[in-house]
Amino acid sequence: MTPGIVSVSLDSGIFRHYTEVMFQAEILHEFDTRRRDFEPYGFTCEIWRPQQMPRADQHDEIEINFLDKGSLTYLIGGERVTVHPRRVTAFWAAVPHQIIDFNKVNFYYVVTVPFGWFLQWGIPDRLLTALTQGRIIADAKSNRSSLDRQMFEQWHNDLEGSVRTPSEIVVLELRARMLRLANFVEARDDSPENSVEIAGSRQQTNLEKAESMACYIARNYTSRIQVKDVASCVSLHPDYAATLFRKTFGTTLNSLITRHRIAHAQRKLITTTERIVNVAHDSGFDSLSRFNRAFKEIAGVTPRQYRKSMGQVACAPI
Repeated sequence: MTPGIVSVSLDSGIFRHYTEVMFQAEILHEFDTRRRDFEPYGFTCEIWRPQQMPRADQHDEIEINFLDKGSLTYLIGGERVTVHPRRVTAFWAAVPHQIIDFNKVNFYYVVTVPFGWFLQWGIPDRLLTALTQGRIIADAKSNRSSLDRQMFEQWHNDLEGSVRTPSEIVVLELRARMLRLANFVEARDDSPENSVEIAGSRQQTNLEKAESMACYIARNYTSRIQVKDVASCVSLHPDYAATLFRKTFGTTLNSLITRHRIAHAQRKLITTTERIVNVAHDSGFDSLSRFNRAFKEIAGVTPRQYRKSMGQVACAPI
């Protein structure tokens, strides 16, 4: 290959050639260490350069990744999760996430969808609940990979190209793909689903309030917040707020608060040498005993056992 030239293989079998300067400056995005937590990305479909992230990122969008080849390993919450090639992979980026390793990846697509938009797409409860609980969801159906690769390229061209396609078209196509991902999640879990029916104009209002509560938790879980504090942010009675949240997301406010705190603690246990009592307080727990009990209930082991089994993750310096 000619020095200074980067070739990207397209699904058609044609190679698109870029100079290294063009490839780096105009196409590939990189994590900005100066970003503030929860600074929004907005609705995007960008091409990113793989890199070890020196710290975790958080933003209030659903993030969707697609790799043509290779793999990325995230530390999301406190768990290592590997993203495999040719699979549409989604997670809620309000959960702290950090790329700690990658292998044979030249570039990958990143779609970000504002959480409020995503809530309005009518996504089935099981997928929505899995995402809000901090899980990474991947579609393992390989027979869609060629089409997915074409779609991500098209969305990128539509949103980033010099001639912009109306974003509504991309939204419709992306929503359809997320519904297919939801069908995959449904197909591998036969347990009954609790559907939520909220009529007419009331649906929008309730979705917005549920989103605001989820965002409030994601931003404040390290503080000693209670259900009444979360309800207050949307001017609702605590009992009504708790019921609305459970119907929308399939989980309780306290459960989501605890999951965020444990995910935060898992990441601290792996990436720092902080004393466990300090990790507990930094994660939002007011006592070590409550922290230990909640940690074992979610992680299955004690914090000390977790740190010993997972070891330290070497992160690049800031």
